[in-house]
Amino acid sequence: MSKIHRISVLIIVVLNLHVFCFGQGSWEKLNVSVTNNLNSLHFTDSITGWAVGDSGIIVHTSDGGENWTIQESNTTNNIIDVFFLNDRLGWATSHKFSSLPYGSLLLETIDGGLHWDTISYPEENIFITTIFYLDSLRGWMGGTPHALVKTIDGGQSWQPAVIDTSTLAFFPILNIEFYDEQYGFASGGIFDIAGVIWRTSNGGENWYAIDPIDAPADEVHGLYLFDSLDVIGSGGDPDFGYGVGMMRTRDGGMSWEYDEIGVQGIAYDVDFVTDSVGWAPLGPERKFVYTKDMGSTWEETQTPESTSIFDITFPDSLHGYAVGWNGAFLKYVPGIHVGIDMQNSVGFYISQNYPNPASNTTRINIELANTISTASSLYISITDIVGYEVHRTVLENKGGLFDVVLDVSELPAGIYYYKLVAGKLESEVKSMVLIN
Repeated sequence: MSKIHRISVLIIVVLNLHVFCFGQGSWEKLNVSVTNNLNSLHFTDSITGWAVGDSGIIVHTSDGGENWTIQESNTTNNIIDVFFLNDRLGWATSHKFSSLPYGSLLLETIDGGLHWDTISYPEENIFITTIFYLDSLRGWMGGTPHALVKTIDGGQSWQPAVIDTSTLAFFPILNIEFYDEQYGFASGGIFDIAGVIWRTSNGGENWYAIDPIDAPADEVHGLYLFDSLDVIGSGGDPDFGYGVGMMRTRDGGMSWEYDEIGVQGIAYDVDFVTDSVGWAPLGPERKFVYTKDMGSTWEETQTPESTSIFDITFPDSLHGYAVGWNGAFLKYVPGIHVGIDMQNSVGFYISQNYPNPASNTTRINIELANTISTASSLYISITDIVGYEVHRTVLENKGGLFDVVLDVSELPAGIYYYKLVAGKLESEVKSMVLIN
């Protein structure tokens, strides 16, 4: 183990254990001041996000959706998906049907969307539906009728992925998600024929499609990765008697189980507020389904003002957003939490490092409520001043109050930012100064 990853964790004392009851929360509708159908949204933090849709619409908010700015996309195409690596670097994909040759027009920004550049995808009659970047150079896109392609030069060129030769390998792709640089999943399929999920465990060098015996009859739209092994996919069939279906693997995609939850419609996306509470929008059914037990059971509820919602995201456990038809934008209202001994209930806390400025090592205090799942990944993330993660220290989730001694001697002198992450929970961001 390298020196930078060595930590010394000293348990000090467990004080005032707190029991919290979290409701599933609710949603409120905010005004975006556009009537375009919105297909996709992406938030880089709790308040900064973009939404895209038909007629080339791109809107941006920096205050959690209270106010929006329309950005010039330089296209009137229907923009299908958007992805931002940070508050500057972003990409989007649109479908071009206005003139021959038909295909995909790709968009890119390096200044948060103040300016968007466009370039045609080089292959005709390929319609890119999803885009995902690991960093500024390495990215993935998927589309229809069959396209899983990668770039290692920031989108200047794209190469087909290496996919196994199973029956379902080359079906359309609707979504791509990576848990980390090695483990990723893609989903898609063809309605009334087969749903497909692909997996990679070597950073996308090779992809493997679901075994046909596990495949549902309809597309898999949304993906949520609890970790590299435990994954949920959402989909379904709107025909009476079928309805919303959820895929689940607990072995990294080697095997899957499909469960029809008894609610009419298709789940077009799925995301989780915490490891337990998750939501999925049902589009034209004007409903959500939600779970409070990690997807074991689901309940349905109407969307505010009967809006049709298709895409949903939770940047952290207190903030969530969703978009859909006719300029619909929803903001998540967290469930009420009630604690025992609320006077001292911090629950999830990371202290200012000391000493600060630091050299070689620095110490940080952490407090965790005992209700934070021990199955949640727990780590300290350190980023540089432009937002790139430069160090991650994985911690053992022991709960209570403890401190961590970090060896930061291999980081250059400068200003850094750090936060504590436990599953979908994130602490407030604090700054530290390192000196030689």
